[in-house]
Amino acid sequence: MTIALQYCHITVNDVDEALAFYRDALGLELRNDVASGEFRWVTLGSPTQPGLELVLSEPHAGRSQADGDALQELLTKGVMPMIVFRTDDLDVTFEKVRASGAEVLQEPIDQPWGPRDCAFRDPSGNMVRISQQPAA
Repeated sequence: MTIALQYCHITVNDVDEALAFYRDALGLELRNDVASGEFRWVTLGSPTQPGLELVLSEPHAGRSQADGDALQELLTKGVMPMIVFRTDDLDVTFEKVRASGAEVLQEPIDQPWGPRDCAFRDPSGNMVRISQQPAA
């Protein structure tokens, strides 16, 4: 038996703004953009992980009004779970994302537990960390 992560959901206020950040600033490729009622099913991924897709969705997409409202409140507070990406060149990646206008939370630093990393907020306020493993 094998098991692997296939989808990871990221709740966003505006799918188009989020798409510009995750596709254009981070360099992920658009995999799907399909209308689903008044919402959209948008997935992105990295060529280095072909079986894994990030799903961008608005708080009320496919949810009850109450659940969507609860997610919207958490998103507004900036307390949704962070997402962490890995790169092989943190400094180049950091500069590309910063040039996109993303809010910088932390410039690249060496962490005491090993990796060198930085942090941004996506257009909806989600924390996005980017890490590079230390040289062996």
